[in-house]
Amino acid sequence: MERSGVISGFHQNYILSPSRAATTRLHSFSSLRNYPSSSLRIRHSPSSVSFTSRNRCDAVSPSSSSIDVAELAEIDWDNIDFGLKPTDYMYAMKCSRDGDFSEGQLQRFGNIEINPSAAVLNYGQGLFEGLKAYRKQDGNILLFRPEENAIRMRNGAERMCMPAPSVEQFVEAVKATVLANKRWIPPPGKGSLYIRPLLMGTGPVLGLAPAPDYTFLIYVSPVGNYFKEGVAPINLIVENDFHRATPGGTGGVKTIGNYAAVLKAQAAAKAKGYSDVLYLDCLYKRYIEEVSSCNIFIVKDNVISTPAIKGTILPGITRKSIIEVARSHGFKVEERNVTVDELVEADEVFCTGTAVVLSPVGSITYKSQRVSYGEDGFGPVSKQLYTSLTSLQMGLCEDTMSWTVQLS
Repeated sequence: MERSGVISGFHQNYILSPSRAATTRLHSFSSLRNYPSSSLRIRHSPSSVSFTSRNRCDAVSPSSSSIDVAELAEIDWDNIDFGLKPTDYMYAMKCSRDGDFSEGQLQRFGNIEINPSAAVLNYGQGLFEGLKAYRKQDGNILLFRPEENAIRMRNGAERMCMPAPSVEQFVEAVKATVLANKRWIPPPGKGSLYIRPLLMGTGPVLGLAPAPDYTFLIYVSPVGNYFKEGVAPINLIVENDFHRATPGGTGGVKTIGNYAAVLKAQAAAKAKGYSDVLYLDCLYKRYIEEVSSCNIFIVKDNVISTPAIKGTILPGITRKSIIEVARSHGFKVEERNVTVDELVEADEVFCTGTAVVLSPVGSITYKSQRVSYGEDGFGPVSKQLYTSLTSLQMGLCEDTMSWTVQLS
């Protein structure tokens, strides 16, 4: 797809640089900052492109659509899964240890080169985020609470001794990356554009120490449902031997090492036919914490409970949003220690996360005992919450929460 703008590349002192197979340079992000905040123009586009923050999102008719089919990438939108599909552009900016980020830039998506002694490779000094962009029926694009991801990355960076982009830098970089890849945003109802920001210690170190330099990078991919079951109920198994996090560790931030640690238990569970693993606390092995990449909720007598955030559980943005939506609908929501025994008596169980949004749990197996919550789909509470949240995310209702950011 043809693009034009200011052509510029990385500074020569970048530790992280594009591979020889992907050296096409694109727009300098510094040039984007020179436009008024209400508009960003890209030549050869049928109309001007602008950024506007939304406090309210208008309800739309499902039949109304102004999407030009020629603007979409040529893939089978009816059968996209949750997997990487290379898109057009990625974004990067560099930072030294003093925390002063340089000008960010868009460039062609492709492989990168990195020093083998980079801190992210040797000592795992890295964080990532995940958020989504949705295409509305009128063709406009919605981001969902991007500033929350920026804040969470900054919190994680402090724990990992890393500088981080400001909230404004993060959000503007996400906007630029999404608009540069807008033809990859699925049509309404077909999925979303998954956005993956990374913050990595790319400077070289040999002894254990924070990196001298850091890179903030964003890439995107169109995705469908995270679990192969789609929105059908998933089946979980409680893990007794392995633990995701420990008190005083990094379980409460989105550092890369947290996820490699769950792969062994997850692979064993999937080999037995389960969708994923539910982890217990490591001290008492009595309290549920979270699934490999999702927060968990239980419902009993219309009271919604979820494990409290105490340093071993990731403060999920979808988790936070579901709690606020539930309370706005009059539900009582408790953030507390939830015992594994409470799963037996629960009326409903569901998981939340950026990738899964809200996924109903059909069964949980604990010490060979299987508890079922219904194999037909959502329970009444989880269905109401799912509908409310996805309607906000997709722009199908008024945004009374002021959570969405529209790119038009």
